[in-house]
Amino acid sequence: MTKNAESFTSNLIDKQQHSKDSVFFRDGVRRIDFVLSYVDDKDGERKQERRKVYEANLEKVGLEGWQTYFVKVHAPWEVLATYADVLKIKVPFKVNDIPDNSEMPMNWLSTPFHFFTAPFNKSKSDFFLIDDKDTFFPPSTRNRIVSIFKQWPFILSVTFKLESRGLLNNGTYTAAFPLHDSRYWTRSRDDKCESERYNLYKHWAPDSLCFFKEQPLNLVRKYYGEKIGIYFAWLGFYTEMLLFAAVVGTICFIYGFLTYDDNQWSKEICSEKIGGNIVMCPLCDKKCSYWKLNTTCNSSWQSHLFDNVGTVFFAIFMGIWVTLFLEFWKRRQARLEYEWDLVDFEEEQQQLQLRPEYETKCTNRKMNRITQEMEPYLPITSKCARTCLSGATVLLWISLIIACIIGVIAYRLAVYAAFASIMKDSPTTHLEVVGPYITPQLATSVTASCINFVIIMILNLMYERVAIWITDMEIPKTHLEYENKLTVKMFLFQFVNYYSSCFYVAFFKGKFVGYPGKYAYMFGWSTLRNEECDPGGCLIELTTQLVIVMTGKQVWGNIQEALVPWLMNWWGSRKARNHPESLYSRWEQDHDLQGFGQLGLFYEYLEMVIQFGFITLFVASFPLAPLLALINNIIEVRVDAWKLTTQFRRPVAAKAHSIGAWEEILNGMAVLSVVTNAFIVAFTSDMIPRLVYMYAYQPEMNMKGYINNSLSVFNISDFLTDSRYRDYRYPPGHEKQYSHTMQFWHILAAKLAFIIIMEHVVFVVKFLVAWLIPDVPSDVRARVKRERYLVQEYLHNYEVEKLKIQLSQNSNECNCTPMIYPSLSKHEVLSECL
Repeated sequence: MTKNAESFTSNLIDKQQHSKDSVFFRDGVRRIDFVLSYVDDKDGERKQERRKVYEANLEKVGLEGWQTYFVKVHAPWEVLATYADVLKIKVPFKVNDIPDNSEMPMNWLSTPFHFFTAPFNKSKSDFFLIDDKDTFFPPSTRNRIVSIFKQWPFILSVTFKLESRGLLNNGTYTAAFPLHDSRYWTRSRDDKCESERYNLYKHWAPDSLCFFKEQPLNLVRKYYGEKIGIYFAWLGFYTEMLLFAAVVGTICFIYGFLTYDDNQWSKEICSEKIGGNIVMCPLCDKKCSYWKLNTTCNSSWQSHLFDNVGTVFFAIFMGIWVTLFLEFWKRRQARLEYEWDLVDFEEEQQQLQLRPEYETKCTNRKMNRITQEMEPYLPITSKCARTCLSGATVLLWISLIIACIIGVIAYRLAVYAAFASIMKDSPTTHLEVVGPYITPQLATSVTASCINFVIIMILNLMYERVAIWITDMEIPKTHLEYENKLTVKMFLFQFVNYYSSCFYVAFFKGKFVGYPGKYAYMFGWSTLRNEECDPGGCLIELTTQLVIVMTGKQVWGNIQEALVPWLMNWWGSRKARNHPESLYSRWEQDHDLQGFGQLGLFYEYLEMVIQFGFITLFVASFPLAPLLALINNIIEVRVDAWKLTTQFRRPVAAKAHSIGAWEEILNGMAVLSVVTNAFIVAFTSDMIPRLVYMYAYQPEMNMKGYINNSLSVFNISDFLTDSRYRDYRYPPGHEKQYSHTMQFWHILAAKLAFIIIMEHVVFVVKFLVAWLIPDVPSDVRARVKRERYLVQEYLHNYEVEKLKIQLSQNSNECNCTPMIYPSLSKHEVLSECL
């Protein structure tokens, strides 16, 4: 059992005098910057020795600790100043007198950046605006400085090296975290605590009914650091931009609904005189029978809602929208970079630190040409072997996904025959409302999509662990390299896992069917005949697939994100609920919460990027996808805010000036989306065949007779009438019987022409938009240049004044008379003294 931070034998009155909800030690002056916790167990002796060495080294570098079962770490001014100098942390030295016209949401919750800043220099501490050394560095900066000791090795013996992350992994310590500054539902009883967590919960999380309010990004950045702040800024901006796509998509859907009655081809399918007299070839062997075309009446009407002229317009619009989104985000990101003082932030200095695991596992050493120090390295042979094994593992899992997709396809083929046999006499027609809409095609599509979704979720759970394992096995050198490697592996897997079924329906189903008497079979030798599209096209099935997978993922993701941490915290704090509130300390409360983890933001980005793929890659099949994403993201922002403020320990503040590798992934998906949507409109939708028929084969330029024109004839000797099938082939008896007609080649040429024209038009517009919209707003660029100039001037004046004082105090060391310097320019003073 974990002991209290203080002995229960202490005087209860002393406990009550000092608030247990405080983040300060008993003296009320020293702030608790970091907490380490551990549990006494059977392996206690060895772990105790490790803790003694680790804590002794903490004291050697100047950190002060109070070690019971919670080691509370305080960083004095000397330590903060020393490592702020090492890390080049920017701090204010003068009030910013440049007018600020920026409109950051809910600025009143926290003081935004209105100072000139410069990297801290301990030797010039009098240059900076230090009113109070205890509050000069904000809590997020303090815990960031203290957290660097997690990455420092402490030697137990000549060959055994550990650091705090290793001590966490082997159980020497159970947790290491900075403290929240209050409970989330009420302010801290200690007036010196800022209670920023309470403000975040009140104005950001969903309990305040602020679903449509702007996020307090400055406060998020101040409390959690820039890395988390930039994620919520991106998520909020993405949600704002989705509003425009959702509005246009809804208009296109409404257009399809309003033109419902103008759908001539559906009227022909539903007509007893036309569709009722057309006998279609069986859709499978043996168990499937001949069927009347008008049995697909309902599906053809449903298909029109998404397969209309508005679809083409929306596909082109989304190609332009995604460019606008990315370009305007670059501008928003540049503004945040300036307002959050990240313009000169060197990410390499923070991210290119060696990972502790790399130092521990790499026993070979070589000289670093830059630092001229010996550092560990991984031999090239070992690196190549690990990379090959990692790549083979990824390929194996991708092959497993493809095998599962093939299994689902086989399910479609086998079960369709069963459904066709069961529904032969229409036993579902007695069901009210939904009965008439249930067809073998719909039943097969829905059940296959649900099974596919379940397989996707199971494979995700399994692969997450595999991806982390193989990334650890590669022993990446830096944290940045580790995140990039894991990002590539996870995204590649998720891309194939989530989108492969949609790619199959969009680009493969119904394309390799053959014709009666010469059908194509799965693998060429099986008894399972390749799937055919419904006479209304495969677009409605792609829509069904997209809705089930996308909606299912979003609903499951939100439930999992909110419910799992809450249940784990509820179970973990069950004993503490029996303790008096006055004895339940701040560090104990935070210890009972879930750890956010180094990869916490990684999974948030991954979830949103996968959603971005759904609303861009296949949006031509479902214009309402952006609307569903918008609704989900409005909830997502508040769910993420709620769980971060209530269910997780406070993460260590980290800096970041961009969304990192995800930006390149989004750019790649934006380009791919233009291609996929062009192919969906050309090959999955029936838009091009209809336009070719209307303008090239119908003298009256309307859609009358289109259904009869789009079906080929097959001779049935057992019947008085011929059966029809979906294709453009010459009829029996023709000299080119069952070969493709000229109309087929005209349609194919039109499809290819449409793809080329649409891609070029959208890419040209994308290029022009990207060229016309600068990545950095002109006012931000001007302010950055002006600020750099003023900072250099202030630093120069400071050095000159300091030099004057030195010269006046040491006049005997210089031949110049100090009294004449006020009349000289600053350049003359410097040159004469030099």
